[in-house]
Amino acid sequence: MLHKSRRNFIKTAALVGAGLLFLTPKSYAVEKMQNNNSLKGKKVLYVYGGWSGHEPQQSVDVFVPWLKAEGAELTMSDNLDSYLDEELMGSVDLIIQSWTMGTITNEQEKGLLKAVRNGAGFSGWHGGIGDSFRNNTEYQFMVGGQWVAHPGGVIDYSVQITDKNDPVTKGMDDFKMHSEQYYMHIDPNVKVLATTEFTAEHASWIDECVMPVVWKKYYGNGRIFYSSLGHVMTDFEVTEALEIMKRGIRWAAESKYAPKEKWVSPVYK
Repeated sequence: MLHKSRRNFIKTAALVGAGLLFLTPKSYAVEKMQNNNSLKGKKVLYVYGGWSGHEPQQSVDVFVPWLKAEGAELTMSDNLDSYLDEELMGSVDLIIQSWTMGTITNEQEKGLLKAVRNGAGFSGWHGGIGDSFRNNTEYQFMVGGQWVAHPGGVIDYSVQITDKNDPVTKGMDDFKMHSEQYYMHIDPNVKVLATTEFTAEHASWIDECVMPVVWKKYYGNGRIFYSSLGHVMTDFEVTEALEIMKRGIRWAAESKYAPKEKWVSPVYK
């Protein structure tokens, strides 16, 4: 697929289940209750590619019908040259990226970072933004963390909701996952919404380590939202994993329209 410019928004016909793919009746009720920040009219750039093991192409089937149902105006791209399109990058309200590993040119990175500093939101999951461009430290500074390990590979683990008041996680309970438990190097200047605890089973030196799973942050004026859940798309069959991602996307899309939130709480002070 060639890069699509802002003037060629896609028209997705398959609104699977009105964008409620994988949602149970219980989660649909939560979805309706939490849909306060509509994506209606928001310009969203959806960039996908990189390592195929994280199913970037399949992610389109999960998130694009929902985004369309929410009223977002979508531009789809499987090419990082999207970040070179100054008109497009100056107009978008939100960038959703699913691009694990790979490389990004200096010019492409500059286009992305500039758009976010100027107020575009940036959102993604797992390696799609948390392990995208391993040689680009400024990009990692923007995201707020970088994947370094998943001890044991695909395992059973639990996720703890640590912020019960934030709109992204309000009303949610702790839940279980069968997936990769991401061990990450984390920016202490993020607002952590959910965590997971490691055991000694696969790496003795990380026993009882508590690791952020979901967080918010800013880069310039842009809102950043990240969840380490979503190794493969079936992970989003877990109601809470999908709902967290949807709420986080809505939050990030408000960068240019909502007041800047304040939450800095130095953990080492």
